[in-house]
Amino acid sequence: MSRVKRSISARKKRRKVLEQAKGYRATKTSSYKRAKEQVQRSGQYAYRDRRVRKREFRRLWIIRINAAVRAHGLRYSQFINGLAKARIELDRKMLSELAIHDPEGFTAVVERVKAALEA
Repeated sequence: MSRVKRSISARKKRRKVLEQAKGYRATKTSSYKRAKEQVQRSGQYAYRDRRVRKREFRRLWIIRINAAVRAHGLRYSQFINGLAKARIELDRKMLSELAIHDPEGFTAVVERVKAALEA
């Protein structure tokens, strides 16, 4: 069996890891061993936080909707219930954008929700 020399592929692998570690502090940017550990950890954080970001945005939208709805004399839970009764299918992101950028439109939605709650 012939002998395998890995110099090119090993160097390529190390260079790839060190390029991914650009911008890290101390030896994590220059030492292959430290860089490899940090790149691995960074990948785990990125994977986890892609899911966490979705949760955080939903929380933000709910906070914004709640603040806008309370100005009209409703609570968030009442508003969401009224949306279902009025058969208005707007997601929380769009409701949040409406509340910020189009207050008149949001007021119209709130009035329809109030009418549906009273009926």
